Amino acid sequence: MIIIARTDPHHPQATALLRQSHALMASLFPPEDNYYLEIDDLVADDIHFFTARIGDQILGTGALRAYPDYGEVKSMFVAPDARGKGIADALMRQIEDQAIELKLPMIKLETGDLLHAAHKLYARHGFAVCGSFGDYKTANSSIFMEKQL
Repeated sequence: MIIIARTDPHHPQATALLRQSHALMASLFPPEDNYYLEIDDLVADDIHFFTARIGDQILGTGALRAYPDYGEVKSMFVAPDARGKGIADALMRQIEDQAIELKLPMIKLETGDLLHAAHKLYARHGFAVCGSFGDYKTANSSIFMEKQL
């Protein structure tokens, strides 16, 4: 059974997954096109950080950053050997539920153009491509998506 819980991103297993995610992004995209949050930034008051675990093993991370008029999905990552088990879907449901609880009218995200499995995940959850938002600049390697709640 997949358990989703609020977690401190400094938990050793969460930190290891976040570092793995950051390394992957650094290997795929130029530094100026990497918008991930550093681990210390994920403890801010406007961030709701979640992990997914099976048993005592943390296998995925995801976060919601709350802005006054929308939420943003951040730090979505599932361990490679745990993919295809529904972990990303469970995290997305929790992030959306958190946004609804906060009465946010929409959630948005930025993802890399090479992350095709992520595109499918977000589309499956009702996200549609949109323009850049917030402080993001349009980048060749970025895809921006949003979902009305």
